[in-house]
Amino acid sequence: MTKITMSTRVNVTAARLWGLVGGFNGLPAWHPGVEKSEVEGTGKGSLRKLRIAGGGEVVERLESLNETERVYAYSIVNGPLPVANYVSELHVKDNPDGTSTLEWSSTFLPAGVPETEAVRLIEGMYQAGFDNLRKMFGS
Repeated sequence: MTKITMSTRVNVTAARLWGLVGGFNGLPAWHPGVEKSEVEGTGKGSLRKLRIAGGGEVVERLESLNETERVYAYSIVNGPLPVANYVSELHVKDNPDGTSTLEWSSTFLPAGVPETEAVRLIEGMYQAGFDNLRKMFGS
């Protein structure tokens, strides 16, 4: 299994950042690569269908959600990404100076491409979200 963990510091409180990124249906509000999100169901096991900028659809399942700890995990059910057994987690953490840190991690198996290419694609996806958050809230 390949594992990726990336994080970024954001110039807002953890509560405010979680309010934006913590909703399972909230990606279009902060990630430039997601045009639309629709959720079917509620809580663990619910599915979100993401329309990706430039075309394509990804279906993901909510695996866990902990509002108190500000963390949720999801898996990819179907989509065009060259990965298999993809499970990811978003976690918002408090920093002592009043800022927050978003950590985004995943494990997966590359599918149909070399591991380096799959890693580059996933890291680029995470980085695009991080860059936009820092642009939204100042770096």
